[in-house]
Amino acid sequence: MYSNGIQHYRRSRILTADRTKLVLLCYEGAIDHLKMGKEKYLEKDFEGKAKDFIKAQDIINELLSSLDFEKGGEIAKNLDAMYRYILQRLTQGDINRDMKAVDETIWMLGELKSAWEQAFYKGANSLEVNPQEWMKQTVGALGV
Repeated sequence: MYSNGIQHYRRSRILTADRTKLVLLCYEGAIDHLKMGKEKYLEKDFEGKAKDFIKAQDIINELLSSLDFEKGGEIAKNLDAMYRYILQRLTQGDINRDMKAVDETIWMLGELKSAWEQAFYKGANSLEVNPQEWMKQTVGALGV
């Protein structure tokens, strides 16, 4: 019963979210599944780990497929490269049982989420952020 309430809340949250909030929810979901998958790996629950990693990959693939290269221009191209790198790194980490690679993908997704929050939901203490300038800096810093 409790689980049904959580699922209803999550579904309602997604159905009523604007586009930017949906992107943030995707980042949160991917990060959460990667963290849970890593925990399951450490507990030697390899089936559970695989399910969580697959869910994270599905979310990242959804972000990838939702890019609009006409409207997004250079930002969409850079996000495309970053999402593909994250998927590649996650796959490599999973195959090689390298949880540092998983940590790297979690960190990258966290950085993207933080930047989206700053750029589109300017907090009370945050500076005005130019998304295009941020993307150039982030892509350069990540080496993608």
